[in-house]
Amino acid sequence: MQEDTVKSTIATIQNGVAKGDGKLWVTESEVNFESFHNGAGLGSYKIERKSISKVDKCLGKGAGIIPLTSDAIEISLQDGSTYQFIVSNPSEWISLLNK
Repeated sequence: MQEDTVKSTIATIQNGVAKGDGKLWVTESEVNFESFHNGAGLGSYKIERKSISKVDKCLGKGAGIIPLTSDAIEISLQDGSTYQFIVSNPSEWISLLNK
């Protein structure tokens, strides 16, 4: 059974110097990201919302070091892994995902 989408947007995932554009969407139980460029190695992610320990604002960076925008979020999981996304209205995403 497919869950209804609570919120979705076009986003950029960033992992060090690697970046990829795609679709980010949230359901009641998951955060999903699907890259527009499957060959880039920044493919699809499915994150269980119950595994999220916190969501904070972070900086979107160029070349992995040069701050370009403050419109980014970092999703931290209970296992210590993190995912960073450049999104519009990061405060709304933080509020939604920290529920």
